[in-house]
Amino acid sequence: MSPFWEERPVLLVFGFSVFFRATGEGIFHCPRCGGDRAYRRRAARRWLTLFFLPVLPLRRLGEVVECRVCRTRFAVSALRTPTAQQLAAALPAGMRAAAGLVLRSGDPDDERSRGRAIEAVAGYGERGYDDGAIDTDLDLRTAFLEEEVARAGAGLAVEAKEWFLARCVRVGLADGPLDEPERRTLHEIAHLLGMSRAHALGVITMTEAAAH
Repeated sequence: MSPFWEERPVLLVFGFSVFFRATGEGIFHCPRCGGDRAYRRRAARRWLTLFFLPVLPLRRLGEVVECRVCRTRFAVSALRTPTAQQLAAALPAGMRAAAGLVLRSGDPDDERSRGRAIEAVAGYGERGYDDGAIDTDLDLRTAFLEEEVARAGAGLAVEAKEWFLARCVRVGLADGPLDEPERRTLHEIAHLLGMSRAHALGVITMTEAAAH
């Protein structure tokens, strides 16, 4: 039998593991689920572990977004895709801004143009848009209006962008043929929507032809 003072080996289990810390939460469009889902934003960090417990923090590994339904993790860039609720709010705001830009480039006091702008915005669900709202939008900074158009365009498919631009063209055509300032504005709106100049020209030309 070994004497009681005999040294016995001590087993230390060291290792490395990645641990996550929650840094935020909200609603996002989950690429895997294909719909709006709750998410957790989590920061990852590598730790030195002892007996599988973290004891020494090491390198930071960045952040991820985890869907709380399917548990899939995505890069933080997944949060840039608008949710259905955000898109529903962005579309009428974007059309209001686009209509304001078109009106400003032509005759903003023309009743036919204003009527067509009200019709276009109402088509995206904002029923309270009227002459007073038009006057408010016309006083806004151009940069703000352009941001609203770009935000709306970020969540639109190609066909939806074409329809959006066509509505803007009809606003410009309400008081007669498009003039050069109106054409420049329409091409700028198309650019904000993410359309090429050739693509925009095709939509503008077809809408003009249909109006005649």
